[in-house]
Amino acid sequence: MNPPKATKIPYKLKAHHDIRIDEYYWLNQKNNQKVREYLEAENAYFKSQTKHTEDLKQSLFNEMKARIKEEDESTPYKKNGYNYVTKFKKGKQYPEYYRTLDVANATENLFLDVNLLAKDHKFYHVSGLSVSQNNRYLSFGVDINGSNQYTLCFKDLETGKLFKEKIKNTSGNAVWANDDKTVFYCKNNTKTFRTYQIYKHELNTHPNCDILIYEEADESFDVFVSKTKSNNYILFGTASFITTEYRYIHADKPNSHYKLFQKRQAKLEYSIEHYNDFFYILTNKDGAKNFKIMKTASNKTNKSNWQDLIPHRPEILLEDFSIFKNFMVLEERCNGLLQIRIISWDGKIDYYIPFNEETYTVYVAYNPEFETDEVRYVYQSLTTPSSVIDYNVITQQSTIVKAQEVLGGQFNKQNYTSKRLWATAKDGKKVPISMVHHKNTIPSSNTPLLLYVYGAYGQTIDDSFSTTLLSLLDRGFIYAIAHVRGGEYLGRPWYEAGKFLNKKNTFTDFVEVAKYLIANNYTSAKHLYAEGDSAGGLVMGAVINSNPELFNGIIAGVPFVDILTTMQDDSLPLTTGEYNEWGNPSNKKQYYYIKSYAPYDNVRAQNYPNLLVTSGFHDSQVQYFEPAKWVAKLRDLKTNNNKILFYVDMNLGHQGASGRFDSLYEVARDYCFMLDLENISQ
Repeated sequence: MNPPKATKIPYKLKAHHDIRIDEYYWLNQKNNQKVREYLEAENAYFKSQTKHTEDLKQSLFNEMKARIKEEDESTPYKKNGYNYVTKFKKGKQYPEYYRTLDVANATENLFLDVNLLAKDHKFYHVSGLSVSQNNRYLSFGVDINGSNQYTLCFKDLETGKLFKEKIKNTSGNAVWANDDKTVFYCKNNTKTFRTYQIYKHELNTHPNCDILIYEEADESFDVFVSKTKSNNYILFGTASFITTEYRYIHADKPNSHYKLFQKRQAKLEYSIEHYNDFFYILTNKDGAKNFKIMKTASNKTNKSNWQDLIPHRPEILLEDFSIFKNFMVLEERCNGLLQIRIISWDGKIDYYIPFNEETYTVYVAYNPEFETDEVRYVYQSLTTPSSVIDYNVITQQSTIVKAQEVLGGQFNKQNYTSKRLWATAKDGKKVPISMVHHKNTIPSSNTPLLLYVYGAYGQTIDDSFSTTLLSLLDRGFIYAIAHVRGGEYLGRPWYEAGKFLNKKNTFTDFVEVAKYLIANNYTSAKHLYAEGDSAGGLVMGAVINSNPELFNGIIAGVPFVDILTTMQDDSLPLTTGEYNEWGNPSNKKQYYYIKSYAPYDNVRAQNYPNLLVTSGFHDSQVQYFEPAKWVAKLRDLKTNNNKILFYVDMNLGHQGASGRFDSLYEVARDYCFMLDLENISQ
């Protein structure tokens, strides 16, 4: 079967006296039957080219599913007199939510069964579960196609009945005022999906009666609502990538008018918590690139009153903090590794929880209890399954309350080894690499290696444990993560050096990591594979234009590859909010910089690696037509016979399958692509 050949219909795009001809622009017509037919033809071609791997895909699926405990539940947590737990039942794809009154011999109550709600849907995602202060009412968001447009729903937990009112086009979460009838929520623009309005709603009233509290006019900002851990204040936030601003009201007075915490100031970022008549502020004020913590009296919120509590340290990124009655917990990142620091309010305690592995990840878990001497955190590494740990800050004793089980009887942590390496970037910077492989895998030029990257938005891909990855490691693959600039692995400056007009550092860092792994005999170009999703897919597109010779295969999931056209179209979701990340093409300098690396614009006649490209028809973050156009152009211009496979799921969005086990088929599909190229058939 020959691959589909998209019709060429030249379309002119003009800006700054520059004309681009886009021959596949027509593919953005989502409701055009010819577009659907083309996508279905791509899916049919994909199926024909992968038919011989179906048995392997099913085998991989069975193998990965067998490692997962089907009858499983989360670690219970206590909140407002109840213990909450999430359970998964055998044969079911979605969670069940339970709670039990925190008294002896209390009866467990199933208060939300997502399996029942999802039974008539191919995609179903529940988000933002929130219970009112009187423990009676539940709010939650529902997305039925993966578009991230949530319908807000309400349930009476005493009667078990859903309320009639449903609020469409929301961000998916709501915050309860302390009167147990008022909620605040965020509305999305129906076209751009930007979260731009905050509304107030009262139970048992029609959503048309809801009151607009705040509307953000600046299209580079999104809004959000939260509540302080003290339950005293409701926060109305608005943020761009480089600036934040908060308004607040007392949670006991939902009908009062909000107050401005600190007026927005370009490049001033801050987030706030409340305790004991003080606000605590995580901020980059006064040039604190890696952030610091300040405090101010609750009636003096202007930044002129803020005072340093935890000063800025250039070598440590202060990522987050949590407040308890007797102490605070800091989440810090030093030299790429996360640390948890405990500081008591009286100053008598100040220490770090010790961790011993060379590379790992740790984070503070959900800790709703305020009056406790214990902090709950989650620890894992590339070789260590995830553990939920309760840590007593007084005795410094750890209790593992839940350790991830790897079923099947084959997993032994001692059979795997992980390490951290450092490649040298073009400008001399050291780029970290996390690596894991089976102890019996001896790295050589014949060793297959999968190199993963994201590299945007300051998001760090930490070294977490994966049961699915074992299927590659046990077949002789090495797995590595490139911590390139654009992420925040080495602090805020590491992020800023890989965004906006510095974005090319992300791509050149990744190329140098690939060259380092080849030069040091961990693999070779014949056996090196790379994977990136979304913004990581942008990296895939850029590096195969610049250095296609380094890779045998590329997996690009929902790839952001037509960045220049997308950033020029402010009617698309996310575009205006991301000018500070990528640049605004209406600015001539930024236009030409983006154009110089944009994957779609820089496809040319040359050899390209084997490619597997995936997308979702309802993706609101990276529209399906970006990868569709990219694939069409690559097929037209590439000069070798390597495979280009494209699959677009017509029922899903950016995040892929919603079912607990359905997503394993997606992983198995991607693994089959590489295993087939390596002639590994079982």
